[in-house]
Amino acid sequence: MTMLALGLMSGTSLDGVDAALMVTDGIAVERLGPALTLPYAPEMRERLRGVLGGHGPVAEVERDITAFHSEAVSRLLGEAGLDAAEVDVIGFHGHTILHRPEERRTWQIGDGRLLADLTGIPVVNDFRTADVLAGGQGAPLVPVFHRALAAGIGRPVAVLNLGGVGNVTWIGEDDSLLAFDTGPGNALIDDWALTHTGKPVDEHGRLARSGRPAAERVARFAQHPFFTRTPPKSLDRDDFRHFASDLVAGLDAADGAATLTAFTARAAGLARAHFAKPATRWLVCGGGRHNPAVMAALAAEFNVPVEPVEAVGWDGDALEAQAFAYLAVRSLRGLPLTYPETTGGERPLSGGTFHPGP
Repeated sequence: MTMLALGLMSGTSLDGVDAALMVTDGIAVERLGPALTLPYAPEMRERLRGVLGGHGPVAEVERDITAFHSEAVSRLLGEAGLDAAEVDVIGFHGHTILHRPEERRTWQIGDGRLLADLTGIPVVNDFRTADVLAGGQGAPLVPVFHRALAAGIGRPVAVLNLGGVGNVTWIGEDDSLLAFDTGPGNALIDDWALTHTGKPVDEHGRLARSGRPAAERVARFAQHPFFTRTPPKSLDRDDFRHFASDLVAGLDAADGAATLTAFTARAAGLARAHFAKPATRWLVCGGGRHNPAVMAALAAEFNVPVEPVEAVGWDGDALEAQAFAYLAVRSLRGLPLTYPETTGGERPLSGGTFHPGP
């Protein structure tokens, strides 16, 4: 039985809330619907940044971002010409402020009960906890959706998501999966741009393209032990912050941005060592694909096509929100969200917490 589901995602890049509609039975993607992004105001972005790690006024920020997600739902339904009663479920990721799976801890703020009350729609949230408590990494969660979308695409294929953190899904010719975080995505570049330009991103990669990467520092970056760790493996947004800061210390704004951009591409390149067979194609989603400097660095890293996911008809801006709509339906049906090959858990596992509508 198919459902009309609405997915919500607030990513580690702190740019805003993505919302997307889709029709699915939790196995096949029957139809993708409208999507939108509701950007965070600078004040909200800084408030979110202030509670990363679980510090500061977490409860207050959680309440306010839940209300912000409710506004995203309202706007999307208005644009789609739908009433809340027509939506079967919302998949509400919330915003990750702490991810320490080795301590069996992961924390996504966002009040599922409050969102159900505000929207009048049943909500599934808390997608990661069950996997983490069972010994998994709790991330990435999107691979099972990537596989559903990739039906009919030549294999092996790699889907690289560049949000604040980078993660990859490798899909084999027999539909087998491998997924893990690759390393820094946009977070280090964004933080550098904010410090040196006052803007939260390196717009169009201009800063990086005006500089030169420090090759010896990129080589030292590649020696980080994370890259040789056997996947599945995952990262907190800030896990590389201090290591990378030391490596780019003393560089000017342009060369620092170019070097951090090279870090992101090299991290993706190092992921190939873990694939059972080389990917014949790399599809890039997330905000990183909008950065020409990042895409050029990736193209230089690989000897196979590297393309934005729009090349195969996907919407890279909506993809993670779509994924949580899909995962919400899988949760309601008791289908697995995670697998040993995607998070390192002992067995395929469902998850999520259900909050009925008022």
